[in-house]
Amino acid sequence: MEFAPLISFNWTLLMQLVTVFVLYIILRKFFFEKVHDFVQKRESTVKEAFDSAEATNRKADEKLEAYSKKIAQIESEGREIIRGSKVKADEQAKEIIDEANAKANEIMMRAEKEIKRQKEKALIEMKEEVGMLAVMAAEKIMEKDLEKTGEQKQIVDKIIEGAGTSEWQN
Repeated sequence: MEFAPLISFNWTLLMQLVTVFVLYIILRKFFFEKVHDFVQKRESTVKEAFDSAEATNRKADEKLEAYSKKIAQIESEGREIIRGSKVKADEQAKEIIDEANAKANEIMMRAEKEIKRQKEKALIEMKEEVGMLAVMAAEKIMEKDLEKTGEQKQIVDKIIEGAGTSEWQN
């Protein structure tokens, strides 16, 4: 058994090498450069897409942070508005209560004045009635005989007793 060499150096091999070399040059001239340019363009497009996505993500993060700050500020302003409204409502309630108290005091003062006036009027009427009773008592005493002291005492007692009853309670 004789072994044949794997590669035999002859003209066919040389022609195959020349053909492969020429084919390589032709492919390199017309195909590899286009493929290489296509791959470079595709690589740069992908890189630009990644850069653009990264920039977009950064902008989105910045906007998210800005919106978060705005929301926090709006919430803070809302709390301030509510706090201010509460203070204002408390002040108004206090003013209303103070005004009501002032009106109540004024009404009480007027009522006290009216009571005092009615009391003075009642005293004047009572004095008039006491005066009339005194006059009546004097008339009755004058009608009776003054020498009978027992009867005079009874009349005075009767007048005094009548002064404590409903006639004096007007």
